[in-house]
Amino acid sequence: MYKHFLYIVFFVCILQQSHSQQDGVVALELPVRNSLKFNRYAINPAFSFVREQNRYISFTNKRQWVQFDNAPQTYLFSYSGRFRENIGTGIALFQQDYGVLTTFGGLLNFAYNASINRDSNLTFGANIGFYTSGINEGNVITNFQDPSLNNIPSNSILTISPGINYGTAFFDFGLAINNLASYNFTNSEMLEDNPQQGVQAHIMYTGYMNTRGFFDQSKFSMLIRSEFQKDDTILSGLAMLTIPKGIWAQAGYNTRYGMSAGIGLNITQQIALEYNYEKAMGDFVDFGSSHEITLAYKFKKQYRYDYGDDDDEEALIMPSRKSNRVLAKNKPAKYKNLPRVKRVPKVENEKVENAIKTDTIAVANNVPDIEPEKTDEELIEEQRLRAIEILAEKRKEEERLKAEAEAKAKQEAIAKQRADEQAKLKAAQEERARLAREARLKAEAEAKAKREQEEAARIRAEEEAQAKLAEEAWIKALEEEKIRLEEETKLKAEQEAQAQNVQPEIVADEIIGMIDLDGVMVPAPRDRQTREMNGLTLLTSNSGLEQQDLLEQLKEKIAMKQKDLDDLKEENDLSEQGIYSAPKAFKSISAENAAMAAIQLKLDNVIKARDLNIKELEALYNERLKTVRDKQDVTNKFYADKIKELKSQQLQAINTRSSLMTNLEEIKVATDIERKRRIKRAAFDNDQVRYQKDRATLKQIKDYTPVSNEPLEPEHFDSGELLSNIQILKDVNNVDNGYYLVIAVHRDVAKRDEFLRKAVAAGESNIDFFFDVNTSKYYIYYQKFDYIDTANEALKSKGSQAYNTNMSVVKIEN
Repeated sequence: MYKHFLYIVFFVCILQQSHSQQDGVVALELPVRNSLKFNRYAINPAFSFVREQNRYISFTNKRQWVQFDNAPQTYLFSYSGRFRENIGTGIALFQQDYGVLTTFGGLLNFAYNASINRDSNLTFGANIGFYTSGINEGNVITNFQDPSLNNIPSNSILTISPGINYGTAFFDFGLAINNLASYNFTNSEMLEDNPQQGVQAHIMYTGYMNTRGFFDQSKFSMLIRSEFQKDDTILSGLAMLTIPKGIWAQAGYNTRYGMSAGIGLNITQQIALEYNYEKAMGDFVDFGSSHEITLAYKFKKQYRYDYGDDDDEEALIMPSRKSNRVLAKNKPAKYKNLPRVKRVPKVENEKVENAIKTDTIAVANNVPDIEPEKTDEELIEEQRLRAIEILAEKRKEEERLKAEAEAKAKQEAIAKQRADEQAKLKAAQEERARLAREARLKAEAEAKAKREQEEAARIRAEEEAQAKLAEEAWIKALEEEKIRLEEETKLKAEQEAQAQNVQPEIVADEIIGMIDLDGVMVPAPRDRQTREMNGLTLLTSNSGLEQQDLLEQLKEKIAMKQKDLDDLKEENDLSEQGIYSAPKAFKSISAENAAMAAIQLKLDNVIKARDLNIKELEALYNERLKTVRDKQDVTNKFYADKIKELKSQQLQAINTRSSLMTNLEEIKVATDIERKRRIKRAAFDNDQVRYQKDRATLKQIKDYTPVSNEPLEPEHFDSGELLSNIQILKDVNNVDNGYYLVIAVHRDVAKRDEFLRKAVAAGESNIDFFFDVNTSKYYIYYQKFDYIDTANEALKSKGSQAYNTNMSVVKIEN
């Protein structure tokens, strides 16, 4: 169980690091990046030719991050090198093991060189690889069935990587496109979003050390390389020093994989051994070190090629015992077997004779020796005549090349003129398109700005209207309160005057009667204090009635606020439960708040005025106690109880007001929350409305579309957007997770409905679709699967129905 866990963790790490594709598809990457001696075509396809003199058979084993069990391993067997004056090629077999994942395949390399002049060469190359990748069930050790491994199929991939190199006497500059195109034969599709696809550029320097002793004529090479991938940029450098005694050393650094160092030696003049060590850094620092070892056999060369490092390395361990080393001969000259020529008359023109003599000496030195058949004088003479013929041919060739160069220059000038004209035409077209686009964008911006200004003006007008309405309500409330206070003051004066004019009825010497003062029973006045207290009692009783009425009005307003809150909360609750009801429109609360503010103002003024009246009444009572000390006096006793009663009523009114205001504040906070909740639900409600409408449309199409009597052809169906590979959609509402066989993708509802009608008319009764709000597209399908392998099988056997032409798989992950 523990070993299986390590397998899975390591397998996931490796797949992430090696950039494997979905469903077991692995991008091609040979990790032989630390050597400038062997397998150089893996760096750039043109390197099988560039600065190469020999051919090699080599076997390489690379073990990465060896502290892990079942660490990644690569086995590479190749035969590559220089095969012709202008051709380099190679063939390789490889196997790569990543835990339970195995890749096996082959690679074919070809490079062709075009010599520009003596020190300039342009080399084209390409690597074509074919490999299979999948699960190696023999490496899977587990105590239970793992469905995640069952869903990974085997894949067969064909990939191509082109490259180019321009070389001078000491420098090479080149480009390569890794995994330019990769085709998966398993699902008959091109690999999309290949993480190992990238553009690679390099600069390489090659030079020799002119010194004495052990390092004399040692070769120094340095390669600086950068690779630009989709999600990463990799920089690397590699340097190598090769000593003629048969030993070489190299060191390098790679921003992704870390530092490397290596050493190699010639065991014999044909057999070589090389070892490279790589230390992980950065993101791979915990992965540790990697080891690479190569055993190679070098074939003896027959010729010395141009644009090839002219190295004669010795064997360090088993040197050759031959005293006289046979060097490879130069490639045969163009004029090896020249025909014999007859004597020609002596050139009479002295100027031409001198020129011929001068060039003859230079040319004759390069003419191979000819077996003598005549005297020495005749043989030399014959070589001179032959040299003249060669010189004539050379001058004729130079004239021909000059004529061709002039014709080529003329053609290039014409081509350049045409290219300039086409560029001007294209620039004019692009300028017109740019101006049209700018005009369209400007018009759209102006229209948008106009709409925004109109909306801002409308909102401002509405706010001003609401503010005006609130101000008018406030002013009206102030005027009403002013009138009430004036009437109250007038009533108070009248009541005081009335109380002073009332004459008491004396029933007995010690008994004071009660009188009805505008509906309020008070003691009959017999002194000033009693008359004033009677007036204040009447005023306080009347203000108490008004105070109670204002409290009732405030309660009603707050009850209406509570009702609005309850309705809004119920609407939101039902919406979340999937029960849709007609939403109540938002109220304009400015006037309502203004009316409530007026009631609060009146209530606060009445409470303040009544408090003052009660305090004034209590002061008169205390004043009367100073003159009539008997608390059992009827008047004193009445007002002692009355003041206590009024204070209790006032305290209750104040508590009621405080409770109502607290309740109002809670209602305001809760209402604001529910309003935001309603706005948030609006977007979801719109999606649900669309979903219900779409369902109704699909049902209508299925119910009322008859089956066509004539067969429909593929050209009758507009499939909309074409999909490639497996597309993944997330957060799609009203649809289950799984793999869908999509046959059409449309943004336009009319085109969607037209495709649905034709599919039903063609006999497909299971047609359905879903809407992805993230892309605003409708995906039409008629089959859904839970596993990728069953979906792929159905895709392969999709049949010949006219509507299946552009079928693809879409995965839903919610």
